[in-house]
Amino acid sequence: MNRRMLLASAALLLAPLTAHAQGREVSVTIYNSSLALVEDSRSLDLKAGRQRLEFKDVSAAIRPETVSLSAPGVTILEQNFDYDLLTPDKLMEKAVGQQVKIVRTNPGDGKETTEVATVLAANEGVVLKIGDRIEVLRDDGVPTRVIFDKVPETLRARPTLSVNVEAASAGARQAKLSYLTSGLSWKADYVALFDEAKAALDLQGWITLSNNSGTPFENARTQLVAGDVNQLNDGGGYRPRRSPGMISAGTESGVGERVADYYVYPLAERTTIASNQNKQVGFLSAQGVSAKKVYEVREGWFTSQAEPVKATVAIQFSNAKLAGLGSQLPMGTMRVYMRDAAGDPKFVGENAIGHTPAGSELSIKTGEAFDVSSQATLVAESRVSKRLTRYEMKYLLRNAKDQPVTVELRQGGLGRDAAVKAESLKGRRIDAGTLGWSVPVPANGETVLTFTVETGW
Repeated sequence: MNRRMLLASAALLLAPLTAHAQGREVSVTIYNSSLALVEDSRSLDLKAGRQRLEFKDVSAAIRPETVSLSAPGVTILEQNFDYDLLTPDKLMEKAVGQQVKIVRTNPGDGKETTEVATVLAANEGVVLKIGDRIEVLRDDGVPTRVIFDKVPETLRARPTLSVNVEAASAGARQAKLSYLTSGLSWKADYVALFDEAKAALDLQGWITLSNNSGTPFENARTQLVAGDVNQLNDGGGYRPRRSPGMISAGTESGVGERVADYYVYPLAERTTIASNQNKQVGFLSAQGVSAKKVYEVREGWFTSQAEPVKATVAIQFSNAKLAGLGSQLPMGTMRVYMRDAAGDPKFVGENAIGHTPAGSELSIKTGEAFDVSSQATLVAESRVSKRLTRYEMKYLLRNAKDQPVTVELRQGGLGRDAAVKAESLKGRRIDAGTLGWSVPVPANGETVLTFTVETGW
């Protein structure tokens, strides 16, 4: 269809509203999974008996089956969601079989000619019958517009929810419309400025709101819910997941309001979330949080490596109160900066974190070490019994830096009844499937760690 066509004339033949919305108050509760609860409160002036209410400016991505309308003395009889929106393409499609006026302007003298045409088709283009000829409407450089007598009743300028109700009596009353919609989401982003000499970081948290619902929400009270609510379109069922970035889960009560098992973050001020907009709002600021840089080596099984592998560089800290934070951290991306010799902050890496309760230990990977490496060797593997296998492991840890480092080695792959039978350095159990050692490695030197493990399956 010719995109340059203009809607020159249209008479809106929709049934008049029998209730007028005034004093609108909008509240939006946004979840992580592109889901939001919209609560739309309006003052309605109703008449007694049966009537139709039309709510314009509802979300274009509304889930109609979730709509709820509550008002004193009002009974809902039927509801319809009209989402066939008024566009030039749609208007032409609805005009198939009907007559329209085609107005062309001569570029040379500016004179207009008007012809009556019957719209035969509006598929990949518009086909017209004008008098005895068949014509395809096209962009040929001649200014053209189409005049329609009316707008079809099935087309709406904005997404509209219409509700047929029965009112016990006439008069003004407050009504609340609530529904779920897709297209609204939020995420957290963190900026961490790490000072290695002071073993501390400054942390800022930002909320990014995204609105792809096709509808703006103006001056809305906005709340954010941290947590993954179960939805049937998720596939259902329980799927345990490891929270990225978290070494161990915390046991402290976080700050803020809770609903069921989710944290709710109300924004301090009302905000307008425009359609197709990303908006950022600050929600966290902490200075001097205890932190340290570590070198990590993580192996998931008992095996040999032909070549050394680089150690991971990570920033570890706790969001416990004693560490200077004391706040739960919603899922998001954490970006780490460090100051250079001139004092300017430089980006050194980023990683994702999951929903993290207060009091947790976090490890944020920023990259790989240039001069700290590890090489694993499976020295021996033997069957102890039908159920147990013994693994003898050796790790060669090298440090090409001019200062000593400590490497946090994590050995996974433990099964039932796992037990350490020998070790050259005292380690510890990290979790049911993981052992850990803090291995000191001298400057320009190396350290060998050996251990023997028996584990069953």
